[in-house]
Amino acid sequence: MEYDKQVKNRLKRIEGQLKGVLNMMEQGKDCRDIVTQLSAARSAIDRTMGVIVSTNLEQCVRESIEKGEDTENLVKEAVELLVKSR
Repeated sequence: MEYDKQVKNRLKRIEGQLKGVLNMMEQGKDCRDIVTQLSAARSAIDRTMGVIVSTNLEQCVRESIEKGEDTENLVKEAVELLVKSR
């Protein structure tokens, strides 16, 4: 799978969020603020995983249809991967 620029940009933003959390910790910021930012980063990671899995699934399904192959297992694998990531 080839990862597009948007997915990479998402991860760079998440990286920035995590660096921001580290800075907050060094500054002695309130626990609630840190947890809020960590929760936002976790949500962003979850969404990014969803984008990656769905994009990959779409590509695989198209290839399988073109080859006349069944796509049921591809969908099951994608769902299992998302469930396992939670």
